Amino acid sequence: MIQEYDDITPIPKAALECRTALYSPNGQYFAYTQPEEVVVLNTETKAQLYCKIDLKEVFDIFFSHNGTYLCLWCKPIQLNRENGTWNNNLKIFNLKTKKIIIEWSQKHQNGWRPQFTTNETIFAKSAANNKEIHFFEIKTDSHDLNISQPSHKFKVADPKIPYQTFQISPGLNPSVAIFLPEKSGKPASVLIYNIPNFKQPICSKNFFKAERCQLKWNAVGTALLALASTDHDSTNQSYYGETNLYLMGIAGSYDSRIDLKREGPIHDITWSPSSREFAVSYGYMPSETTFFDARGNAIHSLPTAPRNTILYSPHARFVLVAGFGNLQGTVDVYDRQNKFSKVVTFEATNTSVCEWSPCGRFILTATTSPRLRVDNGCKIWHASGKLVFLKEYSELYSIGWKPQTVDRFPPLKQLEPAPGAHISTKEFVAKKEAAATAAAQKPRGAYRPPHARGLSAGPTTLYQKEMESKLNGIPAPVKNGFNPSSGRARVVPGAAAPVEKESKSAAKNRKKREAKKEKDQESPAPEAAPTSAPSIAAQVPEVGLVLGGVSSLEEKKTRSLLKKLRAIEQLKMKQAVGEPLEDTQLSKIKKEDEIRRELNALGWSE
Repeated sequence: MIQEYDDITPIPKAALECRTALYSPNGQYFAYTQPEEVVVLNTETKAQLYCKIDLKEVFDIFFSHNGTYLCLWCKPIQLNRENGTWNNNLKIFNLKTKKIIIEWSQKHQNGWRPQFTTNETIFAKSAANNKEIHFFEIKTDSHDLNISQPSHKFKVADPKIPYQTFQISPGLNPSVAIFLPEKSGKPASVLIYNIPNFKQPICSKNFFKAERCQLKWNAVGTALLALASTDHDSTNQSYYGETNLYLMGIAGSYDSRIDLKREGPIHDITWSPSSREFAVSYGYMPSETTFFDARGNAIHSLPTAPRNTILYSPHARFVLVAGFGNLQGTVDVYDRQNKFSKVVTFEATNTSVCEWSPCGRFILTATTSPRLRVDNGCKIWHASGKLVFLKEYSELYSIGWKPQTVDRFPPLKQLEPAPGAHISTKEFVAKKEAAATAAAQKPRGAYRPPHARGLSAGPTTLYQKEMESKLNGIPAPVKNGFNPSSGRARVVPGAAAPVEKESKSAAKNRKKREAKKEKDQESPAPEAAPTSAPSIAAQVPEVGLVLGGVSSLEEKKTRSLLKKLRAIEQLKMKQAVGEPLEDTQLSKIKKEDEIRRELNALGWSE
């Protein structure tokens, strides 16, 4: 059976520049931006127009959990420079009533998104320069909310230490986790409160070495992973700073630091959709991937490999462990319900996007721009590792599956056989196999230095000829007077050695050496100055000259020691005038006696 892949053209189709496009989390709506408006499509009717929102210069959009509200961040415009007022560029649009229910000014695009509870009855926003969090209660039929009158409010205990980030938990009884970075010797902390009770946290954790923190709740909102990191490693062992992982439960029954048995950065952390376990990829490459239960106990570790990405399938049946980014793109798929047995390994090079399909049977990998501006396209793999679809684009900016609930797909008892490959995939595989065959048949050459490349008529050394013959499987020809295995001339016992013809340059150099030798023999030797110690030249055996003008190895060492002695004298002068010296300079001064003993052993005296 061959799967069909039909294009669905939205009505209306985007005609101008589209800055961003996004599905709602429940997959009911799809929205994209245009310079003068935002278009919302109903995907339940094959991308038919649902509504248009007349807003100019919308740069980013965001849906609430159930797709009831669409948040829009527009271009900020300063209305009055004297009093510093800006336009209300952040708006929340109710898709049921098709009206804007609240708006306020948010100058910075970083961290602009408001957060909603799962049932969409409360949303929260930052306020007072990250010293307060305002919570607003909303109803589906709400027409207007007052931004100056929040329903609930959280304030930091110390106004000098504002919070850095917060995260509302999923689930019917929502909590909020708040991270306060370390400052002025005080440790960093993660506080968890039940909404809207902010008098006393239900769980808290204090720790150092935390300039930033990534907060990740499990699917039911009962446990939190806090990944704390710093830019600078105090042990000077890592260029990428230092990372630590902490686990916290909302009941306060446990909070602990996850003990990782290998040193190095943490590359990825992810919760299982079942919320009963999580996985961590950590350590210097090749990294290690370890699975922990909900209490932080290690239950399984995979073999070390260059991997930095972990993705659970929606039913938590399979686990994808891959190495993307600056790694080669190897993907391993493991069967979680069969004692982590490996299902398949395949290569997905240059991958910038990787996602499981909602049914948990297919994997999407894609290369997007501007991460990479070549080879843009998407590939769809069956969980068994078979490539079933491929499509190339001149420029691909964003891609993803349409979100759908797991309830629509039955859980996998056994992985079905992969469907037949699409025609585009067959062409790609044939092209790849042809390229591999051509590369294997192409004669390989030995290494040539850059200055000798591209010279087809240039001379080739015997070594290069021999190496090229070995690479291409051709036996090297045996020549008289030359042994190809050792590279030396053949010598026949009892026969005279072969006479090699001397080149012009070799003859010229030989004549110069002979003339210099005759001149040295004719010139009288200078009288040696009387010294108490024996002469250095008298102690040196006749082993020939040393390069650089030094007549012996002993004299070369003597010069090196004298140079160190002069440097020590200069440091002692600096020390005498009161100039501060470093530890390395003081250690040099302490070695003066040792250097003088070595000089005396070589026959040198002052």
